[in-house]
Amino acid sequence: MENLETIFSLQGKTVLITGGYGYLGKAICEGLLAAQAQVWVLGQSEEKFNRAFEEREGIFFQNCNISQTVSIKEAYQAIIQKGQSIDVLINNAFYSKGQNPETMSDEDWNYGIDGSLNSVYRCIREVLPFMKERGGKIINVSSMYGIVSPQFEIYENNNFLNPPHYGAAKAGVIQMTRYFACYLGKYNIQVNAVTPGAFPSEGVQENTEFIASLKNKSPLGRVGNPKDLQGAFVLLSSQASNFITGQNIVIDGGWTAW
Repeated sequence: MENLETIFSLQGKTVLITGGYGYLGKAICEGLLAAQAQVWVLGQSEEKFNRAFEEREGIFFQNCNISQTVSIKEAYQAIIQKGQSIDVLINNAFYSKGQNPETMSDEDWNYGIDGSLNSVYRCIREVLPFMKERGGKIINVSSMYGIVSPQFEIYENNNFLNPPHYGAAKAGVIQMTRYFACYLGKYNIQVNAVTPGAFPSEGVQENTEFIASLKNKSPLGRVGNPKDLQGAFVLLSSQASNFITGQNIVIDGGWTAW
């Protein structure tokens, strides 16, 4: 009879995550490591990786630029050549520029869509040759602004803008998750999304007025702590989620339940 630790264990599993040394990515990686996964962080700054995970066992860096198909292919192949499988892929990284919906240039719009949506597609497409034979799990990171529109008074009153291409791209991530869940089900590949709510960075949290406005929008009366995300990623990476696919787990403190 299996025990709880076995059901959620990631021992012997290799998890790849883009953007794994950022504010949210670091906490996600720590949760995966606690479940005994071997974690490969795909990114462009080994220096940032080393600062985030000093002398931490079980986690490794692989250079990868998610804006370039060739770089993604080379990163996957490099990990395979080291004798690893690719059991789980977490698409967490994004890039963006531009803010104002009235003056945003075509270049900024296209760059933001590429960084939040097209890059996820590239990472999924290129991992399929490694997953189709043996199955696997893909987890895409969306945002509550892929579900609801921002309350502009919260942002405008605190000199922030929530750009339109970000929410549009993150909505696309949720739909793409459903698409690939249905397309890849016959290969025993589960595809799900995790949608965080308000998880302001440490720098943003210095704006106490803005944070107070965010807290007032949450039924739990607080903003998210990066560790609040760990359970969902361990669940969706483990055998506990073998019959879960095409779903979007919203972790927003109840923001979108109002």
